Amino acid sequence: MKIFWPIILLTFSNVFMMFAWYGHLKFKNAPLFLVIVVSWAIAFFEYCLQVPANRIGSDTFTTAQLKTMQEAITLVVFCAFSVLYLKEELRWNYFVGFCFMVLAVFFVFKKW
Repeated sequence: MKIFWPIILLTFSNVFMMFAWYGHLKFKNAPLFLVIVVSWAIAFFEYCLQVPANRIGSDTFTTAQLKTMQEAITLVVFCAFSVLYLKEELRWNYFVGFCFMVLAVFFVFKKW
């Protein structure tokens, strides 16, 4: 079960990260200073999940594996976020790029 905690924590961390980084795009009339402060406040909760995820995960995974896992999770969360929250469409070339990321995960986690 310990192997799943980093994945779970990184997934929730990425949800916060998406709102911190991109959530303000729906509020383009809001003052930039306010957007920065709110984004930093959201990012605090992201770090409260990401730091333990990496700490716990480092017992099982290398840092390269943790980073690769985090990027793959980010892509999945980003796809859901951009479609559901920002109402943007995913294009075929995005999926091609994401497939290359999946290949990166394979190469980083493969025991050679």
